[in-house]
Amino acid sequence: MALDGAERPTKRSAKAPALELDVDGVAVRLSSPDKIYFPQLGAEGGSKRDLVEYYRTIALFDGGNSGIMTALRDRPTHLQRFPDGIEGEEIYQKRLPAKRPEYLDTCTVTNPNGRTADALRVRHAADIVWAAQMGNVTFHPWPVRCADPDRPDELRIDLDPQPGTGFAEARAVAVDIVAPLLDELGLVGFPKTSGGRGIHVYVRIEPRWDFIDVRRAAIAVAREIERRDPARVTTAWWKEERGERIFIDFNQTARDKTVASAYSVRKTPRATVSTPVTWAELPDVEPDDFTIATVPDLVSRRGDPAARIDDIAHSLEALLEMAERDAANGLGDMPYPPQYPKMPGEPKRVQPSKDRDRK
Repeated sequence: MALDGAERPTKRSAKAPALELDVDGVAVRLSSPDKIYFPQLGAEGGSKRDLVEYYRTIALFDGGNSGIMTALRDRPTHLQRFPDGIEGEEIYQKRLPAKRPEYLDTCTVTNPNGRTADALRVRHAADIVWAAQMGNVTFHPWPVRCADPDRPDELRIDLDPQPGTGFAEARAVAVDIVAPLLDELGLVGFPKTSGGRGIHVYVRIEPRWDFIDVRRAAIAVAREIERRDPARVTTAWWKEERGERIFIDFNQTARDKTVASAYSVRKTPRATVSTPVTWAELPDVEPDDFTIATVPDLVSRRGDPAARIDDIAHSLEALLEMAERDAANGLGDMPYPPQYPKMPGEPKRVQPSKDRDRK
């Protein structure tokens, strides 16, 4: 890529000089721009600079009023960093370092073990570009706003293909079951590719309920999806029980659990991007359609399908009523991930094949 007026070398050395990027009036230093982050793409499309330029473009899209800024704005965000490229060491960073640029801000969140962490609080496009300069490939936002970090404003439906299934099966479940169910419930869902084989559907909710209630609502939705086609869908937490079906990962709504944000790059050889699509587009898309090379032009041409996601915040009352009906029929809580403390009403966290009481 040729330098433009917004960038200038800051020092000379044997390797490519560092650059200073103008990100909507904020200067962000880019070091080692020629370092290869995606070896399969090589120097033409797979460098650190290519990653940073992608994030600068997508963060400034629509003046920062949609795109990745809509997905991350004012959310505590974890960073999935690969300072030496995707084949090097992975650093999953929950806390910002004490030594950081003055323009960055933090948001204090409480983890399941009761400890707190000062996570990145995204408020400006420069925050995103700085993270990319630090080797961040994927952004993992909490489903909360920093003003109220204990009450989610986002319900996430995660369609996770299991061995023997793939994107095609997840897409079919989303189109055939999830979309009609949300319509019946009066909920507006916004689908996106995960950047891998899965699909995420987001529903904005009123921030009135805590993580436990939102997880109960997600379990109720997952169980209803499963009821409508148990041959294709499962809510089984234990992998040995899932079979060749699409798992609805209800635990992605548990406190401290995150998924890749919209417009986040993924650790894939092609540098695929988790990309919002319309329900009309979904039947025809493939994950490899969306990469750091293709997404900026796509968004420029057709806009951001999730741009209006904040226009409607739904109540969870109908989903919590579904959860109550399930409980009355003997379907209680589901297991939490292993690193969580034991939760009230939670069943045993014992792999079924190792559960002596079931033998």
